Amino acid sequence: MFSYLFLYLIASFSAMSIAHRTVIRSSTLVWTFMGMLLTIMIGWRHHVGGDWNNYLRRFRDIADASFTYTMEQSDMGYQLLVYWMNAWGFDIYAVNFLSAMLFVTGLIALLRRELNPWLGLTVAIPYLIIVVSMGYTRQGVAVGLVMWGLASLDKKQFIRFLFFIALAASFHKSAVLMIAFGIFSHGKGKWLKALAVLFAGMGIWLSFVETDSADLWKNYVEAQMQSQGALIRVILNFLPALLLLAFRKQWKMYFNDYTLWFMVALASIASVVAVNFASTAVDRMALYFIPIQIIVYARLPFLARHLLSPKVTTILIVLFYGAVLLVWLNYAVNARYWLPYKNMLFMGLF
Repeated sequence: MFSYLFLYLIASFSAMSIAHRTVIRSSTLVWTFMGMLLTIMIGWRHHVGGDWNNYLRRFRDIADASFTYTMEQSDMGYQLLVYWMNAWGFDIYAVNFLSAMLFVTGLIALLRRELNPWLGLTVAIPYLIIVVSMGYTRQGVAVGLVMWGLASLDKKQFIRFLFFIALAASFHKSAVLMIAFGIFSHGKGKWLKALAVLFAGMGIWLSFVETDSADLWKNYVEAQMQSQGALIRVILNFLPALLLLAFRKQWKMYFNDYTLWFMVALASIASVVAVNFASTAVDRMALYFIPIQIIVYARLPFLARHLLSPKVTTILIVLFYGAVLLVWLNYAVNARYWLPYKNMLFMGLF
């Protein structure tokens, strides 16, 4: 538990130390160091995460598989990564390390464009970093690449955005959902809007159908699959969605990406209702909406500065997510798969 708290304290104290500043210069050297720390913690973890054994089994199963067989499997990006690491004589830790690099690079690309990137990192640690990137490797990479794409979209690089979303979909096909948000926010004309609806539909369908579409009704309706804590997770997206709507006038005045995040906010609000009917599928889709937490809370001290001082707002956000982290570590049903934290680097030293 100490490792997780230590990581949180680094980010939160950094966020509070710069809360009073309006313009924050982001040091490349400092963020490179932070990126290395995150990559090591995520990539060299040992038997940490609820799906550790499943990914280890997948790695071993593909050891003797042919390249053709690998190409025929779903989530080809991850399959190829596993195939190449096997072929080159590496182990599961190499796969996790490269996956962590992709995730962390995407996260930092999004963070460094924000008013208080350290506050955004603080928000990301309890769930996005610890639970998603360490627990769901494939979708963790997909979310990281989506964030990289969103950072490109913010710079009006739409083709680059599409590239990152396509790459994300090769790790988890449900990521195609996010193409719709890019088209809605930057595309013009009814045909592009129709295309956005098509991609949204594809993403929703693929979130329901992980492997076999024939089992859709059985797995998601008749069996009423329930993701542990799904409602709590969608609520974490729901709260910043409401804050975005509450501060929409200030947002439109100072930022030029309101349409994009407004669409994500609407999806986050809809998720709270939909999670009661298909929690697993909605939980899977909601992972791609987590960046709204990072963006809204990183900007909130500035947006709400006429109501509360930026320092006070920052402290409240830090306390809230600190409570989220502590409650999850101590009371979550699946937290035992993350505790104690073990890392191959430190195991080799002692």
